[in-house]
Amino acid sequence: MRRSDRPRVVANFARTADGKISTRNHTPTGFTSKQDLRRLLEIRATGDAVVVGRKTLAADSMSMTLRDDDLRELRLAAGKPAEPLRVVISASGRLDPAGKVFETPGATRIVFSTTAMPKSIQATLEPLADLHLADGEELDLTVVLRTLRKQYGVRTLICEGGPTLFRSLVKIGAMDQLHLTFGPVIFGGANAPTLTGNDPAFFDSPVRLKMQTMEVRGGECYVSYQVRKNSV
Repeated sequence: MRRSDRPRVVANFARTADGKISTRNHTPTGFTSKQDLRRLLEIRATGDAVVVGRKTLAADSMSMTLRDDDLRELRLAAGKPAEPLRVVISASGRLDPAGKVFETPGATRIVFSTTAMPKSIQATLEPLADLHLADGEELDLTVVLRTLRKQYGVRTLICEGGPTLFRSLVKIGAMDQLHLTFGPVIFGGANAPTLTGNDPAFFDSPVRLKMQTMEVRGGECYVSYQVRKNSV
């Protein structure tokens, strides 16, 4: 997929010292600080759109908004909308129309799913979001990215999870930058997901990163990487 056909994709995750991004039941953990939450919002504010998968959306009860007034004002001063577009990815389409993202006012919601989405959910979501339903039961992320770029003018897309979506974006060579927060905690256990989930398979070749910045504050370490394009 040519870079000009898609947005620049930036991922943002928090992880434990032993590499876990959630518990084995994918429950919210709150293992990082309020300072890290602010950092998340600052990164979110740099995007034209923010994207998450269905499980992350439900587990974290996300509204996907930009609630801090100063960040909204900075975007407006730069000639951008107050908030980035809210994009949800779900091949099954089994979304909760009463979920926080659909109840909270804010930027346009865009849902990419398939015709496997139950008709009752589809009918409820149609007034709430732009629905893009692909035939069959699988989503082609290259089509999703191309649609966001061409139809919605998205130049920078912020991915906030989960690991399945992140892994899929990496596999198609569509990841450009990665922000990580290293939290000072250890979860242990084999079933808690890592950055790329619980899939035991290796990538066809290593994905190599170049460190851009590193900062330690309040016991947390914030690192930003650039994905080396010749590694995917």
